[in-house]
Amino acid sequence: MLLSKALLAASRRPALRRVVTGTPATRRVVDRFVAGESLADALSAVRALAADGIRATLDHLGEDITTRAEAERSRDAYLAALDGLAGLGLGDGAEVSVKLSAFGQALPDGHEIAVDLVRPVVEAATAIGTTVTLDMEDSRTIDSTLAAVAELRKEHPGTGAVLQAMLLRTEDDAKALAVTGSRVRLVKGAYDEAPAVAHQKKKDVDAAYARCLEILMAGPGYPMVGSHDPAMVALAHELAAQHSRAADSWEVQMLYGIRPDEQRRLAAAGTRVRAYVPYGVDWYAYFMRRLAERPANVAFFLRSLRTTS
Repeated sequence: MLLSKALLAASRRPALRRVVTGTPATRRVVDRFVAGESLADALSAVRALAADGIRATLDHLGEDITTRAEAERSRDAYLAALDGLAGLGLGDGAEVSVKLSAFGQALPDGHEIAVDLVRPVVEAATAIGTTVTLDMEDSRTIDSTLAAVAELRKEHPGTGAVLQAMLLRTEDDAKALAVTGSRVRLVKGAYDEAPAVAHQKKKDVDAAYARCLEILMAGPGYPMVGSHDPAMVALAHELAAQHSRAADSWEVQMLYGIRPDEQRRLAAAGTRVRAYVPYGVDWYAYFMRRLAERPANVAFFLRSLRTTS
C-alpha cells in the first residue's frame, strides 16, 4: 500500500515525469500497457484483439488539461478515433472511454464545458453503432461525472459509467445505477484516496467489490466487470449463473497487456471480454497508475531497466 501511494504521488511530479519519460528503457515496459502513440497504432491493436474474439475500448491518453483549447483537442482526437473505428465495422465491439478531466472538467465552469465537448463524441459513437463510457477519476469528480452520465443518457442511453469499489459511497451508487439499460464498469480503483472516503486495506476493497458486483449482477443493467483478479472473475461467472444472465448481458474488462492469455481463454470459452486500449503520447500518468496497482508490474519494470542498461 505504501509503495502504491508513493507511485501515485509520483504520477503528479513533473521532475520525475521528465526522468521516466526520457529513459529509453522505459519504452519497453510502456509498450506492454500502451498500444502506441498514434491512432494507427491503436486501430492495429483493436484489429488484433478482434481477431482473438476480444472487444476493445479505446482511451486517448491525456488528463488534467488547463485550457479549453486542450480540451477541444481531446474532443477532436476522439472524433478521429471513432472515425477510425467506423472503418473497422466492429459496431459495439469497439467503443471509446473518456476522462472528463481531458475535456475541461477542472476548468472554471468545467462541468458545462466538459459535457458540451463530450456530447459530439457521444453522438458520433451512436451514429456508428457503438458507445462511450465516462471513466471515473478521483473522488472529487464523482458527482460531476455521474451528473454528466445522467444528462448524456437522456438522448444516448448506452452511455457507460464507472464505479470504484474502494470508495465508501460506491454501494449506494451501484444501487442507483443498477437499472434497465445502464452500462456500469466496476473497478477496484487506482487513485490515492483518504480514509474518510475510501477503504484502505486490500481485503476491505475486495469485499466491497464483491458486494457491488452482486448489486449490479442482480439488477437489469449491463455489468462490466473490470478486474484481473481470478477470484473476482470467477465470482462474476457464479453470479451470472445465479441470476440466469445471458452471455451477452455482461462482460469482463481487462487492461491491454495484462493477462492477455487469460483474456483469450475467457473469450474462447464464451465470455464477453473487452480490453481497455490506451494510446497517445501523454502516457506517463496512466503508466504510473498501472505500476501502483500491482507490485508485479514494478518488478517487471525494474527487470526491464536492468536488462536494457
